[in-house]
Amino acid sequence: MHYLKGMARLADRTKANASGDLFVDSSCIGCDTCRRLAPATYGGGEGDTSYVARQPATDDERRRALMALVSCPTSSIGSISKTGLAEAVAALPDEVAPGVFDCGFAAESSFGAASWFVRRPGGNVLVDSPRASRPLVARLKALGGVRFLFLTHRDDVADHARLARALGCDRVIHVRDETPGTAGVEQKIVGDEPVELGEGLLVIPVPGHTAGSAALLWNDTYLFTGDHLWGDAGGRLGVSRSVCWWDWESQLRSLDRLLEFRFRWVLPGHGRPARRDSPEEMWEALEALIAEARGRA
Repeated sequence: MHYLKGMARLADRTKANASGDLFVDSSCIGCDTCRRLAPATYGGGEGDTSYVARQPATDDERRRALMALVSCPTSSIGSISKTGLAEAVAALPDEVAPGVFDCGFAAESSFGAASWFVRRPGGNVLVDSPRASRPLVARLKALGGVRFLFLTHRDDVADHARLARALGCDRVIHVRDETPGTAGVEQKIVGDEPVELGEGLLVIPVPGHTAGSAALLWNDTYLFTGDHLWGDAGGRLGVSRSVCWWDWESQLRSLDRLLEFRFRWVLPGHGRPARRDSPEEMWEALEALIAEARGRA
């Protein structure tokens, strides 16, 4: 099973797991990957380690639970029977909205951050780096390849260099988040003004979480936010001073700036996607979050 880094140890299975084939062991880091992909199976509060809350009851639940297994960055999920794993691998990346896919295959080096794939006529885009799994690379090529690998900030770059070589794509990062590991990135964003990366693709610098954090807006609908802004399991928008690594006031100003743009989806690196029925509803949710965040400042 070359698509797996490994699998959880049954001897280290935690007591919280529901009895049955699937289990989580004590190596779980609480990254939320499994709960994002298969919330019907995996439980645990945000930031807590995961466990199998309920064994899958349908074929679809089983497939999604195994998609989480192969995507786990620390190989903390196991299956006693190991049946259905190849089908789960083939189901990734997972289309969550028209043209937008959750790549799965999270990397431990980015603490299980989500990576997103955008399929578009002007060249496909990978947002942040998943694990450089051979089946995922093959699937991305089958979907038309990748033109840009957009890195939202310095923390979630994972296997970017291996993926760039395998996919023949140009990487993009803000110059303020350049590190020795990303010195070879092909395109550097400079300054704080929005930059058009391609038709319908707008890079919006959002300094705060890091000095060079940047969001990517596609088609005035989907905003990929890295660790700048996220949703929770209930769909509420979130931001926190406790995970702001650079400057909180700058992050608040960057949130203010997002009110200038239209979007209905927030797709983060950590946290859950958040969706509203209209840009106006998202604007209201963001305005309310900013007011709350400024009250905590």
